[in-house]
Amino acid sequence: MKKILISLLVIASAVACKTDQKEKPIAKPYQLNQTIYFGGDIITMRGDKPEYVESVVQREGKIIFAGAKKDAMSRFKGKAKEHNLNGKTMLPGFIDGHGHVFNVGLQALSANLLPAPDGEANTVEDIKKLLKDWISKNSDFIKKTGWVIGFGYDDSQLDRYPTKNDLDEISEEYPVIIIHQSGHLSVVNSKALELVGYNANTQDPKGGKIRRMEGSNEPNGVLEEIAHFNVLIAKFLPKMTTELQDEMLVKGQKLYASFGYTTAQEGRSTPDGTAAMERASKSNSLILDIVSYPDILSNRVAATSKYQGNKYINKYRVGGVKLNLDGSPQGKTAWLTHAYHKPPEGEGKDYHGYESMSDEEAYKHVADAYQNNWQIMSHCNGDAAIDQYLKAVTRANKEFGNNDRRTIIIHAQTAREDQVERFAKEKIFPSFFPMHTFYWGDWHVNSVLGKERAYKISPTNTALKYGLKFTSHHDAPVALPSSIRVLSATVTRVSRSGDIIGPDERVSAYIGLKALTDWAAYQHFEEASKGTIEKGKVADFVILDKNPLKIKTSELENLKVIETIKDGEPVYLR
Repeated sequence: MKKILISLLVIASAVACKTDQKEKPIAKPYQLNQTIYFGGDIITMRGDKPEYVESVVQREGKIIFAGAKKDAMSRFKGKAKEHNLNGKTMLPGFIDGHGHVFNVGLQALSANLLPAPDGEANTVEDIKKLLKDWISKNSDFIKKTGWVIGFGYDDSQLDRYPTKNDLDEISEEYPVIIIHQSGHLSVVNSKALELVGYNANTQDPKGGKIRRMEGSNEPNGVLEEIAHFNVLIAKFLPKMTTELQDEMLVKGQKLYASFGYTTAQEGRSTPDGTAAMERASKSNSLILDIVSYPDILSNRVAATSKYQGNKYINKYRVGGVKLNLDGSPQGKTAWLTHAYHKPPEGEGKDYHGYESMSDEEAYKHVADAYQNNWQIMSHCNGDAAIDQYLKAVTRANKEFGNNDRRTIIIHAQTAREDQVERFAKEKIFPSFFPMHTFYWGDWHVNSVLGKERAYKISPTNTALKYGLKFTSHHDAPVALPSSIRVLSATVTRVSRSGDIIGPDERVSAYIGLKALTDWAAYQHFEEASKGTIEKGKVADFVILDKNPLKIKTSELENLKVIETIKDGEPVYLR
């Protein structure tokens, strides 16, 4: 009996102790981040012809399965989230052939001066109204920077060219700058001219022009190339606070993601842009992979940092360097071998644009990149600039060798067939800008180049003829970073008026998609990890409302991005 009582007391004591203590939660087993995608067209983008799989499985940001749905379900059902596409189409995430993700953020902070269909600035009066509206809503920005800024005016769509007199109506207290849609020109008010020191006695800087009032040397406010960059880079951008620069990068990424991009490019990074991207990398706050190409003239030091190379550090790396050899064809500053169809105001009939530097200077920069084994990309719009780049690359190839450098030419807008043939010989990778056929196709025909030359811009099919891969890009913020417009323009080449700008240079929708995925990965030396849907690659996907390969090409421009997935996680949901 005594033993029984003692046992009961021990049990009671244990129960009392247990009830006095808080119960510990039961530890749950570690759950892998796994997702099964099925229920729609999944295009792998592998090979020369369309290939489909029924299902894809990602684990912790990597593709671990691509194949039949029954096999995926038998292996992973109950162990992974299920993502039913419900008839939509999944592709590899889009990769930016050329753009400026940091500067896209500046566009997002500025007054939107784009013409239709992307904005409402179709007349100079529209520009004035939009600037006044922006000022009324952005007093904090103006207080922080001391500037008024607009982005995207396009003289090809305006009733006349704006001048400083128009912008003086906006403000005489603050400097005002509006940036051309090409990014190569601007118009500023009298206050900004005074700030930078441009007056009737100022000579045009090398590689740029200060346009003048008719019949005098007084600046009219329109600045080209270096004259423009002297204001933008030297006077305006230093006024952007660190907080605003970080906001620019966030906004730029979000806009890219909304168009299905999982890898973005900063295609001519400035010191400020580089600092913002490095800050984001250190804080591990980037939502997309960003490949940066520092300007070799003003930001060469960035190419020597720890971020240089093919390995990302928290989604950021430096891919190489950027060179700029001429201007904008739509702004009529690109360097051509033959005169413009209609010269800009104040220029003679033999005007054909101008170079950014001498042949020897161009070679010096290409040789610098080759010597350091940096991938180099060069902006070349006019065929004279393309000739200059070809000379420099050919010479560098002979001196340093060309062992898979993937030297890039950006835009190559007016590349002649003989030049495209030389791209193949010198192993130059072209990144074309076929969106010109939509936005400025009619302008090229009627004013910039004339029909014969205009119909040969962005010669994508000629590139295929010579066995070249290529990418198609948006050059944002020159245009919105719209993958859909890039695809549509590459395939259809239909202008605003409905003209087909060079029917012979059209390519198939599948080739258009290759230029946004597989070939774009190759351009960036990332074909082993991106660009196609297959086991072992990163789980970067874009989901579209329809299959681009199963609709009429005329309907491509109406496609919608439904979801963007980076490393297995959604970064954009429509």
